[in-house]
Amino acid sequence: MSVLTTHLPDLAEHVLPADAHEATLIGRVHDPGEGPCVVAVRGDTAVDLTPLTPTASDLLDRDDRLELARRAPATRTWPVRELIAASLTERPDAAHLLAPVDLQVLKAAGVTFVRSMLERVIEERAGGDRARAREVRARLVEVVGGAVSSVRPGTEQARRVKEVLQQEGLWSQYLEVGIGPDPEIFTKAPVLSAVGTGARIGVLERSTWNNPEPEMVLVADSAGRAVAATLGNDVNLRDFEGRSALLLTEAKDNNASCAIGPFLRLFDERFSLEDAAGVDIRLTVTGRDGFTLEGISSVSQISRTPGELLSHAYGPHHRYPDGFVLFTGTMFAPTEDRGVPGQGFTHQVGDVVTISSARLGMLVNTVDTAEAAPDWTVGIRALMRNLAGRGLLG
Repeated sequence: MSVLTTHLPDLAEHVLPADAHEATLIGRVHDPGEGPCVVAVRGDTAVDLTPLTPTASDLLDRDDRLELARRAPATRTWPVRELIAASLTERPDAAHLLAPVDLQVLKAAGVTFVRSMLERVIEERAGGDRARAREVRARLVEVVGGAVSSVRPGTEQARRVKEVLQQEGLWSQYLEVGIGPDPEIFTKAPVLSAVGTGARIGVLERSTWNNPEPEMVLVADSAGRAVAATLGNDVNLRDFEGRSALLLTEAKDNNASCAIGPFLRLFDERFSLEDAAGVDIRLTVTGRDGFTLEGISSVSQISRTPGELLSHAYGPHHRYPDGFVLFTGTMFAPTEDRGVPGQGFTHQVGDVVTISSARLGMLVNTVDTAEAAPDWTVGIRALMRNLAGRGLLG
């Protein structure tokens, strides 16, 4: 049974947004007798929308998505609290929450906050060696921090700062995407590979320096329009990426290394893209060793607006016929020592990671190795076979 069991009474109360009674929430549920189901939350109940819209991707592409989520008749329901409890205690035999997206491409923007940008530079300068990171951090924050903290990316001011840093021998590829004209947009993980709240998240066994990345995640339809927001954990191996940016895929895309949830909050008259761009995201890591780490990432401090990031991901240069999600980056990069002085923070198996926002709810996962976490087995073929067998693709 999951170590989350001991935290269940405290955590279950916070999985839904604080104003859930005013929110339009959709998600996905695994029903052991049927398979994946698209649901909407109405009060204490999750209602099945799958006969009307077999995938979350389909639902988000509909102009009447709000009407469907709020009022469409449903022949099957689940108590939301029971879904949350089954998810947090890892009960595959019971109906439980899945990641709330399915056919959408899983994209991410990196280096979108000054603090995390400097930490990426530190990783690079330290060559992925966390023992050297403290020394590099002290030098870079003193010399570089003030120079870039107020620079608007892609501006003439940014170009002049770049020239100065190049003259000082301090320019980095991370500064290029942090304050240059083009942000870092990459594919985080394969379609359908994300895990939901309560699931285990994975870091490679051989990684010795890694951390969570709590982020606000935008969800866009096939026209590139942001239609919802949720929470995400862009699990990252700092030692791999620090050794070489060409190891980004190994650092980011591993079994169970992408968590999204708990639900999608649709944009409506009470919650807009502008509201999502102003949320604060709280992170807590609680280890079996008694270690606790806390932090806050304020989306309002992002260096590029969510709209700008969306326009770099979607446009004449790239379309997504099933929609896409976009991790918007984090300002959180833990530097607190865990154990050995000067070694900073890294995960241990059994860490409970909670990422929360008052208006988006709580995403909670337990850290395991990518090798030991449950295998990803339900891909696009399996989903299509399941839906076809249930007569939902007519």
